Amino acid sequence: MPKYEGGCHCGAIHFEVTAEIRDLAVCNCSICARAGYIHWEVDPEQFSLRTSQQEIENYRFGTMTSQNYFCRTCGMSPFRRSRSAPEKININLRCVDGVDVEAFPVQHFDGRNWEEAMERR
Repeated sequence: MPKYEGGCHCGAIHFEVTAEIRDLAVCNCSICARAGYIHWEVDPEQFSLRTSQQEIENYRFGTMTSQNYFCRTCGMSPFRRSRSAPEKININLRCVDGVDVEAFPVQHFDGRNWEEAMERR
């Protein structure tokens, strides 16, 4: 199984992921679109946070289900727990070191119309 490292812009948040990069998605909701998120969901045991929780802030909105983690120093959001799959770790592929994000196909998710999009899944 391949191993990847990633984190935020300033390096205060650092993580490792042991998983295949697959099943990527781009969401058009306001937070994902503005953050440029490319979603890569992994099981929690495939994710290892190498940073103190003191470096991380959590932002919740709307239904208060998603947990949007970001760096207290640089503001980057390298991972989260999404409303669609709160049992998974949702990594922003753009925050994974050495990965050509253009080399992977992505699915598009209509997060602006979340309820209807989940029904279509």
